Amino acid sequence: MKPRKFIISGGGTGGHIYPAVAIANELKTRFPDAEFLFVGAEDRMEMEKVPQAGYEIKGLWISGLQRRLSLQNLAFPLKLVSSLAKSFKILKNFKPDIAIGTGGYASAPLLRMAALKGVPCLIQEQNSHAGITNKWLSGKVQKICVAYEGMDKFFPSEKIKLTGNPVRQDLLDISLKREEAMTFFNLKKNSKTLLVLGGSLGAKRINQLIEKSLPFLKKQNLQVIWQCGKYYGEIYKSKASEAVQVHTFLNRMDLAYAAADFIISRAGALSVSELCLVGKPVVFIPSPNVAEDHQTKNAMAISQKNAALLIKENELDANFEKEFSALLASEEKQKALSENIKKLAKPNAAKEIVEEIEKLLKMRNV
Repeated sequence: MKPRKFIISGGGTGGHIYPAVAIANELKTRFPDAEFLFVGAEDRMEMEKVPQAGYEIKGLWISGLQRRLSLQNLAFPLKLVSSLAKSFKILKNFKPDIAIGTGGYASAPLLRMAALKGVPCLIQEQNSHAGITNKWLSGKVQKICVAYEGMDKFFPSEKIKLTGNPVRQDLLDISLKREEAMTFFNLKKNSKTLLVLGGSLGAKRINQLIEKSLPFLKKQNLQVIWQCGKYYGEIYKSKASEAVQVHTFLNRMDLAYAAADFIISRAGALSVSELCLVGKPVVFIPSPNVAEDHQTKNAMAISQKNAALLIKENELDANFEKEFSALLASEEKQKALSENIKKLAKPNAAKEIVEEIEKLLKMRNV
C-alpha cells in the first residue's frame, strides 16, 4: 500500500495550531511512513510553530475580515481569490488522501478547494461556540469532531462526533508529579498554592486583579504561582515575594498544574480541555474581547455543570474576594468542583479524531 498523504490546516492562534499538531503526531504513530503537509496563513504564528514541531508548512496570503471598516477588508476579496488559487495548486501537487482543518483563516480556502476536488475532509472545532471558518465549511466536509455537547445548533448533527480537544499527554497522571512540582517551584508543603494563568502573552485584567488582591491572598495563607505573560513581566516582577512567584512564561505546565491546589484561568478552548484533565478547583475569568465571546460560552458550559466557578471581568471587583473566600472555606465545594470537572475530561481526543480519519480513508479505499 502506498504511503498515506495528510494535508492539515489550522492556525492564527495556538488554539488552532496545537490541536493540528497533536492530530498529526497521532497520525504519525499510526502511519509511520505517511507524508504530511501543513497549510497556514503567511504572517501568522503557525509558520514558526509547525516547523518547530517537525512538519513542512506552506503559507497562504489570507486574513480575516475586520469588524470595522479598514483597508485590510478592501484587500480581503483579492486575498481570498489568491488563497483559493494557491490552495488548488498545493492540492494538485501534493495529492492528499484526506484534508484536515482545525479552524483559522487558512483552513477555509484549503478545505473548500479540497472538497471541490473530491478529497475527503474532516474539521475539528475546539470551542463551544463554533468559529466562522468551520461553520462555513461544515456543509462541505464529511466529519466534524467537536469538544462540547449541543453543537448541532451549528453543524449538521449526522456529521458530528464528540471527541474533545487534543491535549498534551504530559498532563496525564499529574498527581504522581506533586513532589517533583513542590521541589521545582520551591513551595512550602504546609501552604496551599494558587496558580494564575493568563495565556502566554498575558491577561491585563487578571493581572490587575492579582496585584490588587495580593494582601487578601496573603491573609488566606496562599502561595502564588503567577504567570503574568510576556507583555507584563517588567510591570509585575517587582511584586514577587517569598509567597508570590511572578513568571512571564511557564516551561513546565505539567508541574505547575501538579503543584496547584486552586487555579485562576482564562477560558480558551485548550485551557478548558487541559483543566478538565487536571481536575483541580478552577475559577474561570473569560476574556470578553474574543470573537463571539466564545470564552464566556466555554466557561459557562463547565460552570453550569457545577464543575468550575465563572466570574466575568466586569464582576471581579464586586465578587472575586467573596466567591474565592467561599471556595477556600469549603472543602466540600472544592471536592465537588474537582470531581465534576474531571468527569468532562477527554484524554483520548487525538486518538478518537484519528479513528474518524481512518474511517474516512477506508470509505475511500485508500
